[in-house]
Amino acid sequence: MFRFEAATTSPGEPWLNIAIFAAFVAVTMVIVFRASRNNKTAADYYAAGRSFTGGQNGSAIAGDYLSAASFLGIVGAIALNGYDGFLYSIGFLVAWLVALLLVAELLRNTGKFTMADVLSFRLKQRPVRIAAATTTLVVCFFYLLAQMAGAGGLVSLLLGVGDQVGQAVVITVVGALMILYVLVGGMKGTTWVQIIKAVLLIAGAGVMTVWVLALNGFDFSALLDKAVAVAENPAILDPGLKYGVSEISKIDFVSLGLALVLGTAALPHVLMRFYTVPTAKEARKSVVWAIWLIGIFYVFTLVLGYGAAALVGPAVIAAAPGGPNSAAPLLAFALGGPFLLGLISAIAFATILAVVAGLTITAAASFAHDIYASVVKKGKPEPGAEVKVARRTVVIIGVVAIVGGIGANGQNVAFLVALAFAVAASANLPTIVYSLFWKGFTTKGALWSMYGGLISAIVLIVFSPVVSGSETSMLKTEAIDFAIFPLSNPGIVSIPLAFLLGWIVSKLDKTVESPEKQAEMEVRSLTGLGAEKAVSH
Repeated sequence: MFRFEAATTSPGEPWLNIAIFAAFVAVTMVIVFRASRNNKTAADYYAAGRSFTGGQNGSAIAGDYLSAASFLGIVGAIALNGYDGFLYSIGFLVAWLVALLLVAELLRNTGKFTMADVLSFRLKQRPVRIAAATTTLVVCFFYLLAQMAGAGGLVSLLLGVGDQVGQAVVITVVGALMILYVLVGGMKGTTWVQIIKAVLLIAGAGVMTVWVLALNGFDFSALLDKAVAVAENPAILDPGLKYGVSEISKIDFVSLGLALVLGTAALPHVLMRFYTVPTAKEARKSVVWAIWLIGIFYVFTLVLGYGAAALVGPAVIAAAPGGPNSAAPLLAFALGGPFLLGLISAIAFATILAVVAGLTITAAASFAHDIYASVVKKGKPEPGAEVKVARRTVVIIGVVAIVGGIGANGQNVAFLVALAFAVAASANLPTIVYSLFWKGFTTKGALWSMYGGLISAIVLIVFSPVVSGSETSMLKTEAIDFAIFPLSNPGIVSIPLAFLLGWIVSKLDKTVESPEKQAEMEVRSLTGLGAEKAVSH
């Protein structure tokens, strides 16, 4: 079994790791600069001129979706919690069926650049756009926290940076690179980075999976037996190691599952990808491609998680800088030494860069398009002004993400992403579903649903064990304990509450929304008549 000597020691060669990082950043930066040449209009900057095919966009969705949580967090969760860790993979994958069946095609037909385009289509523009932009920015912030925390843990492991100041510097560098990618490349540059990263990530995980299985005679049962022997805990093969300890933990699991399955169809940065294709048919094809690529990857995580438990050991993983997030890099080192560690870590680093770039451009587009262009300028911004505002917003979001990432450093990134899913499912999904499928939905119903879901999810998170009251809380001081809400994930309360608020307020509201707009939205969402077409260059 691989031995990791001290928490301050870096496995592998730090200079080799830095060299591989630098090579990846250099190659992707060249691609981003080349892609940026065509960024002339808002459609180019936000939606890549709607020039990507379903296959390309599906690969980019996989690149956007397979975040640091998928690679670092889930492998670590399986290595430490076995079966219960794999439930993250199942939830993340099943969620795509909801996205495919409910939103992908209808959203592509109805919208233009952002989620708010759909939500405000037949409702009052100003209040709904402000609400949608607010929820988008909050969800993106939560998701960015997870990626930044992953970056801090990963690079601290590789470079032997154990102190908080060093890790803060690392997170700042990641944030600066992200800002540069998005400022220069827009959606087109970001998309190509995501496609490259998806190919590298799935290929890298595939190589490691075959390697782990080969060491065990391609016998998965033998791998599981070895993982149990090293962990000295047969419970890693059974349900309930993490979520079966008490009745509260079982309810917490249901809450987590709800958030994962319903959150994907409401993630703004995933929804925005549907606008980069020319037709609804290509949007549908994008999701099918994404399901295949993501599904294959999540099968790999099962082997990699138990492989890390067998070859590295849960105790070693828990003691390493970055904690559970170190499982995949340490497994790479155990398999192929410094070179494979450097390669896999560069891929993980690329994963973080690609995802934060996608999140940042979504948040910037939401502010510039929904707040500045549609609300402040009433739909008539000066030529080029909207893209300028978007670029300035990128810098502000980058700085906020850096500060937040430094605060969240050390948390399991899969867990942090699950919180982002809960906020997305609470704040966005009810309004998306009601807008597309219910004629009686009103502006007031939308506002109550969005703000109610958002506020309830955040308040419950603040007063949960995530923030205070346990050893794994963000505030680790025992003296600080205001965890009134017992669950770590608020989804089981906040998601039904948001659906209920939208329904009750719409029923009580006497306002009649425009029947013409309702009819137009129904025809457009189902047929694509009048939808945004591809922009030719």
